[in-house]
Amino acid sequence: MKKNSLSIIFLFICNVFCSVWAQTPEDFVTVRNICWKIQKGGKGIVHKQAQVPNLYGGTQNINIIEIDGRKKNIKYGIAAENPNKKLSKIATEHKAEAAINGSYFNMLEGQSVCYLRLNGNVIDTTSLSEFNGRTNGIVLIDKQKIEIEAWNKSKEIAGTEFPTALASGPLMIKNGNVCDFSTVSQSFINTKHPRSAICITRDKKILLVTVDGRHEGNAIGINIRELAHLVKLLGAYDALNLDGGGSTSLWLKQAEENGIVNCPSDNRTFDHRGERRIANAIYIYK
Repeated sequence: MKKNSLSIIFLFICNVFCSVWAQTPEDFVTVRNICWKIQKGGKGIVHKQAQVPNLYGGTQNINIIEIDGRKKNIKYGIAAENPNKKLSKIATEHKAEAAINGSYFNMLEGQSVCYLRLNGNVIDTTSLSEFNGRTNGIVLIDKQKIEIEAWNKSKEIAGTEFPTALASGPLMIKNGNVCDFSTVSQSFINTKHPRSAICITRDKKILLVTVDGRHEGNAIGINIRELAHLVKLLGAYDALNLDGGGSTSLWLKQAEENGIVNCPSDNRTFDHRGERRIANAIYIYK
């Protein structure tokens, strides 16, 4: 009887683990053993890329731009564009070293649907549907200082002392712990999409991460629990999901062609030319 009880408890724990985390021990090993292709960017900036078979249920195409936040010459900014522009154009116009797509926006009207503050001025606020569905985190920037924090309607009303800020979500990791996703739209959490994220490691590195999707055989996409698992293994201490889907795009000044290093999905071709016009972006400059 005791043996049967232990077996039942073990199975229960396994089922809970699988339903919450949506990845396997094999995924853990696979991430730990990824062989990255390395491309150097500007001083303190490195691009890593890998196409990984059999990760989170299929082939994943992962790109990371790693920034050494301890370098005194590196600064951070947020760009807002209306009419919307492709990330490659935004990054070039802002003389960036690296850039990633930003937060959610109204594709018909162009403006952000999440809190956006630039140089002390509030440009956009978070819609109620965003607060109810997925937006519960924020990137806070003051030139060389960058933080990721929790965000809600009360905090938005109170405002922030940071001159530049962009809300998004869900917040995936805070202080090294994976966040609770129970209050976020479960269909959004569980569906595999191209995904983008910004992360800060314990040793103050900034990770701009994209995982491509919608390219059968080359990149199947990833859900939020899988993305949280991935970036935690990559060293994230704080991590925030950004806009994904066709907006997912990552840019490096030293990269060939248009500077886009991932494979955006809007042209339905596995190449670097499928950028979507976006409303905002996070960029690194010197």
